[in-house]
Amino acid sequence: MSTYAPTPSQTVGPFYGYALPFPRGGEVAPAGHADTITLHGYVFDGAGQPVPDALIETWQPAPDGSRAGVPGSLRQDPVTGRVVGRDGVAFTGFGRVPTDADGHWAVRTLPPGGVSYVSIAVFARGLLHHLYTRAYLVDEPGDALLGSLEPERRATLLARGEASHTYRFDIRLQGAQETVFLEFPAESS
Repeated sequence: MSTYAPTPSQTVGPFYGYALPFPRGGEVAPAGHADTITLHGYVFDGAGQPVPDALIETWQPAPDGSRAGVPGSLRQDPVTGRVVGRDGVAFTGFGRVPTDADGHWAVRTLPPGGVSYVSIAVFARGLLHHLYTRAYLVDEPGDALLGSLEPERRATLLARGEASHTYRFDIRLQGAQETVFLEFPAESS
């Protein structure tokens, strides 16, 4: 009788581009909303190379600060069962986009209310567990997390303002400029 060791998750994937993205997953803001902002960037590995097969999820409160969100990101066609995505009207506070061949990702959303950041989860090859971080749209002096970091580490959480209503937030998975990732305690059973 032979015993097989468990297979690490990074050796069976990634399948993120196949099963997890959904239509208009990066269109968090209702279509045509005047306050829409674009948050975008690149995911880089430890060698500084783009990661073309990562998946980025974003969560945030609505502009009024509410966190409940509206159901609707993963709507399905009642006839075929296929995911048809957002309705283009409701703000759900949730986005999910794959990186492209150049490691680029983008979401169009509304400014978060009550906080100065968008929460992000990164799924990528070689990761046994996804990573959590924040993209701060403004440097908030009183923020507890930002205040606990040295300036060079703090800078990895600050999105850079570009053109009007556009912010760039690159994610570095390893290396000297590695993005600050957050650890959450495991739930007890």
